[in-house]
Amino acid sequence: MRIQEAPLRLDALLAETDLPDCGGLVVFSGTVRDHHDGKAVTRLIYTAHTPVAERMIGEIEQEVLTKFAVGACRIQHRIGELRIGEAAVLVVVRAAHRDAAFEGSRYAIDEVKRRVPIWKEEFYADGTRAYVEGCALA
Repeated sequence: MRIQEAPLRLDALLAETDLPDCGGLVVFSGTVRDHHDGKAVTRLIYTAHTPVAERMIGEIEQEVLTKFAVGACRIQHRIGELRIGEAAVLVVVRAAHRDAAFEGSRYAIDEVKRRVPIWKEEFYADGTRAYVEGCALA
């Protein structure tokens, strides 16, 4: 699954993408931080249009495989309520060489943030909350 409510498991993605011909491994983990724009964040809620998000993440994974000559690309994003320090998104890219793995990983996370219908609502220590600017459906 690419979109899930359960905590993300890096060990599972590493095992799934293990390839003996890939010496380069890049892992990106986006975790919930305790601040945004000068405000103390206490928790987040991610929501998504899950069927579309699943499909789009799959498309991004395929684009990474094609554009960057990598052997594996897997992306998972969490939805639901997340606490400070929890992983919200994982990107695992493996390639024969590090340059392709780094480039593919950056492309993957940037495209997820830009294109995939996942929305982040932040809850602040002062009792207020707000959606963070991100993906907008056209």
